[in-house]
Amino acid sequence: MSTLFHLDRENSASTLQNQIREHLVNAILGGYLPTDEPLPSSRSLAKSLQVARNTIVLVYDELTADGYLISKERSGYYVDPAFLKRHAQKQALLNSDSVDDEREKCVKTDWSKKLKTKPCTQKNPSQAHAWQSYPYPFVYAQLDSKLFPIDSWRKCWRDAVSVQAIRDWTSDRYDSDDPMLIEQIQKRILPNRGIQADKDEILITIGSQHALYMLAQLLLDQHSNFGIEDPGYASAGHIAKVFGANVISQPVDDDGLVIDDNLNNCDALYITPSYQCPTTVTMPLERRKALLDKAWDQDFVIIEDDYEMEINYDSNPIPALKSLDKHGQVLYIGSLSKTLAPGLRMGFMVGPKELIREARNLRQLMVRHPPLNNQRAVALFLAQGYHDALLRRLARSFQERSDEMAAALDRYLPGSYKQPSGGSSYWCQVPDHIDTAVLKQRAAERGLLIISCDSYHFGSHLPKNFIKLGFSAIDTTAIEPGIKILAELIGEMECQSGLQEQH
Repeated sequence: MSTLFHLDRENSASTLQNQIREHLVNAILGGYLPTDEPLPSSRSLAKSLQVARNTIVLVYDELTADGYLISKERSGYYVDPAFLKRHAQKQALLNSDSVDDEREKCVKTDWSKKLKTKPCTQKNPSQAHAWQSYPYPFVYAQLDSKLFPIDSWRKCWRDAVSVQAIRDWTSDRYDSDDPMLIEQIQKRILPNRGIQADKDEILITIGSQHALYMLAQLLLDQHSNFGIEDPGYASAGHIAKVFGANVISQPVDDDGLVIDDNLNNCDALYITPSYQCPTTVTMPLERRKALLDKAWDQDFVIIEDDYEMEINYDSNPIPALKSLDKHGQVLYIGSLSKTLAPGLRMGFMVGPKELIREARNLRQLMVRHPPLNNQRAVALFLAQGYHDALLRRLARSFQERSDEMAAALDRYLPGSYKQPSGGSSYWCQVPDHIDTAVLKQRAAERGLLIISCDSYHFGSHLPKNFIKLGFSAIDTTAIEPGIKILAELIGEMECQSGLQEQH
């Protein structure tokens, strides 16, 4: 029987116990184990597989509890024939020709007529989901796994599954969040951005995009005008469109959002003032004050997305727009995904109690609350100081990568960028006649992942010769050779363009 097992002791992310269970389940479902003969004893199987006997005992007990095996006193464990019979009947029903024939005869529902909303998709989507397979991943919103404090995170997870912690988070809180996480955001995260908030002015979200979606649903309808930066976070515009709002593109300059009379018709405005997405420019203090004055005069709401709030190389960063808000007009969105892990999907919003109450009611109808075990683990990570230590490490690493990026761009693509004061990306200009959507495709063929500017265009009037280069996921040693390849590609496209003009 041991020939059925191929245990990976080095490269598998699964434990030996889980691997053994998986092989046994596959053997049972595949009919490789007879029902009239006992399985090997836990002692003999453990010896042949060179694992602890207790590991086999646990697997046998689990499979018995799950109905795969039956235990006979003084005889051992057997495959349960009743289970195999039920499984065979189920498979026969699923695979029967009559069922297939009936399915073919049935007229299918025309879902194109059923759908009331068809959300827009991003143009030229990113290939970031497969970024780890590329040697030069200048992707954004991903994190080099070497920077993550695995041991500290595991410790917090162990603490989060202590007996008392489990009692705290296994019960359904209906619409409430983990009080420990709320307290940590209130006392550790927000003061760093100059924000003071009561606990009932904070709501946990499944990432910043979840917060934006809920705010759009609460604030917008078919009569609303929603302002967005353009270039900017295009998904904000697409979300607004879902609720029928009219999206107004607002221009951006070297100081961020341009404040002019185009804002007068807005009911709500979405901005990224700390590091404008995607240009990375920081809105200066005077313009922030002018924007708040404009919002008060014209009575519109500001949604501030402080998506890279913690990644700052400046010893005196400008405080969040929310910290300057005297009238309660600014709704603040924050995310822990950029520093912890993108897949964790942990964010929060801050706003007046009345709005947070309604957002909580809306969230309750959607997901009730983000998983409380995740909330508790993050709260412990914050409370025990691991997040602060991680931020210091990220700041050092990102500063090093930013400097390496600047040096490489100066060498191969001089004059193409303005170095940001923080964040994890560069916004670079290439020659006017180069379409960066085409450049992106050709770069991927050479192992180079970049983001073309059309991913950040909501309108169709913006230039196509910009790219976003992220450096949070790429190893420092790969930055210079990656930029060199990028410059060579740009040079090749320039030559091709010149030849075409001659003909």
